[in-house]
Amino acid sequence: MDALVKEAHASGGSLGVQELLNQMTKAVLERALDTEMTHHLGYEKGDPAGNGSGNSRNGRSTKTVSTTNGPVELAVPRDRNGSFEPAIVPKRARRLGNIDEVILSLYSRGMTTRDIESHLHEVYGVNASRELISSVTEVVADEIALWQTRPLDEVYPILYVDGIRLRIKDKGVVTTKVAHLAVGVDVEGRKHALGLWIADSEAAKFWARVVTDLRNRGLRDILIACCDGLTGLPDAIRGVFPDTVVQTCVVHVIRNAMRFVSYGDRKKVAAGMRSIYTAPTLEAAEIALKNFDKEFGAQYPAAVQVWQHAWNEFTPFLDYPAELRRVVYTTNLIENINFQLQKLTKNRGHFDSDTAAMKLLYLGLRNITSHRGGPSGTGTWGWKQALNTLVVLFPDRLPIH
Repeated sequence: MDALVKEAHASGGSLGVQELLNQMTKAVLERALDTEMTHHLGYEKGDPAGNGSGNSRNGRSTKTVSTTNGPVELAVPRDRNGSFEPAIVPKRARRLGNIDEVILSLYSRGMTTRDIESHLHEVYGVNASRELISSVTEVVADEIALWQTRPLDEVYPILYVDGIRLRIKDKGVVTTKVAHLAVGVDVEGRKHALGLWIADSEAAKFWARVVTDLRNRGLRDILIACCDGLTGLPDAIRGVFPDTVVQTCVVHVIRNAMRFVSYGDRKKVAAGMRSIYTAPTLEAAEIALKNFDKEFGAQYPAAVQVWQHAWNEFTPFLDYPAELRRVVYTTNLIENINFQLQKLTKNRGHFDSDTAAMKLLYLGLRNITSHRGGPSGTGTWGWKQALNTLVVLFPDRLPIH
């Protein structure tokens, strides 16, 4: 190393930093390979102890490997028996260091294989084909399978479900599918991504499969399931978890109703709806809905119908105190995650398959959760207050912590 640095000084700057690092990498790797060969044979080069040992050094072969310091040409030692299996630079390995991790990191942040190919060439001088990049990202397939089948807690007091739309090629035709994410809050207030499913069948069959999957993985009870009126989901949840309260997202109800309201009337219509979802009791909410219908029903009947259609899944919300209402009236917790996943997918015109979409979504989700300190966030004071309320409301179903 000292010799290389002296050579760099002697060159008067003609030897750039990148070239110096490249030469240092080459020197370190070749030194390591020589040390591995000595350990393999059991004697140093030129040591008479090797005479009659049955194996000896047999020259070197050259190969070029890609590293984060650029391509490096190595002289790899050989033995006569061909039994030498280096660990530092494995046989047939063409990428070393963090190249694979770099590819996965770039892919998980929404870069296409074409963009990654250009980035690796410009920054690291590595020529990686798109086929190679795709094969590197395939290593997460087993990780996804393990994540999708891992055991779950027996009880999640609150479950959120929401989805994002994706363009995916299916049987040669690009169609719109929805990837649904389920996030559960455990008894200590930590949030966990329980699973990710891409809808590929009728709503009832799909949700029956999802809910059954959660139960088969160890989930035995959900106190409150918060979702956005997803067709078939409430019935599927009640079929497997009959005691679960299904709560529609109040914010989604408001948004759906506001779609039928002209821009100029939005403020006063929103004020009218506010009296519904802030009502202290069910009776007060019913009166507020009747007043809302009287005031706006003639002009915006569709907005009133949105509330009437969602009423059965909306009303459980009214039985809860304020600290619990705050955490179940909206699926914003999961929407924030989905918003970040949507930013990753917006660069893709479409995905070639469900598997390709799942791969990117999983890597993106892994990035999001690791950025937050792991697969589950820490419970805040607000969550603790809500969970304490749940202990009072469901004393026989929620462990006291």
